[in-house]
Amino acid sequence: MAAPACYAPSALKAVPGEEKVQPHTSSGNTLAERLLPPVRPVAGALAGSIRRVNLPAGVKMVALTFDLCEASSEVSGYDGALVDYLRDQNVQATFFAGGKWAVSHPERASQIIADPLFEVGNHTWSHANMTVTTGTTMQRQVDDADMAIAARRAGAQAAGCNVADVPERTTLFRFPYGSCSADSMAYVNETGHLAIQWDVDSGDPAFLGAKFMAEAMLKAIKPGSIVLMHANGRGKHTAEALRILIPALKAKGYQFATVSQLIAAGTPVIAATCYSERPGDTKVYDDAARAGRRILPTQ
Repeated sequence: MAAPACYAPSALKAVPGEEKVQPHTSSGNTLAERLLPPVRPVAGALAGSIRRVNLPAGVKMVALTFDLCEASSEVSGYDGALVDYLRDQNVQATFFAGGKWAVSHPERASQIIADPLFEVGNHTWSHANMTVTTGTTMQRQVDDADMAIAARRAGAQAAGCNVADVPERTTLFRFPYGSCSADSMAYVNETGHLAIQWDVDSGDPAFLGAKFMAEAMLKAIKPGSIVLMHANGRGKHTAEALRILIPALKAKGYQFATVSQLIAAGTPVIAATCYSERPGDTKVYDDAARAGRRILPTQ
């Protein structure tokens, strides 16, 4: 199994039941403040919502991405079977971790950060809707997740892992629900994060079934696609779907890349606004957030 050598294989393996989402009533932020390197704002050409990447003719690359969301009312899970399979197949991938998730799952977060197959981006502190969240509260959702991920990088380093190639401040960000305001997009870019959306949505929070999901993703994926999935227990049958999807993509000649590698290989396709599949389709989540109603994330 390809894995970070600083962790014993037994420590990396999935633990049955670890993927389950548990209720959690406290919404307090238990993060310890830490100093991070200065930010480098995103260059204008890369500002906005990156949805996919146009690649040179003949290049077949795809970025599989997995969200590790955790809302204030829960302790979400860790889909170890999914991560084990990625390592077993030597498949590179990108994880978007919530800061609260990284605090709740310190060892798992450090293991993913230390693994050279993977990269980790920011998914806000507690899966806040960044259209509705404003001002200092919005900024803390970004900043606190950066600090939490940096703390887990330090944890991996303390465990003897070589994290020299892992930035102290993550440079990738994903908006919860695929939703953003002009202000939150500006802040994300000003603080040095590329805003990464997707062009293929697995729909894995719904009970679609592994075969249906895998076949739908395989049909939708094109060279340069960014695929949205979950690894926090909110994805249903995601690990099983990967066991169908990954061999099928390999048979079609695809290479697997992190988001950063995919962007480096071509020209990002960038939208000025955020959305899941079409502009305006996140309104249901925005309206629910304004009304204080909880909707389980579709991303």
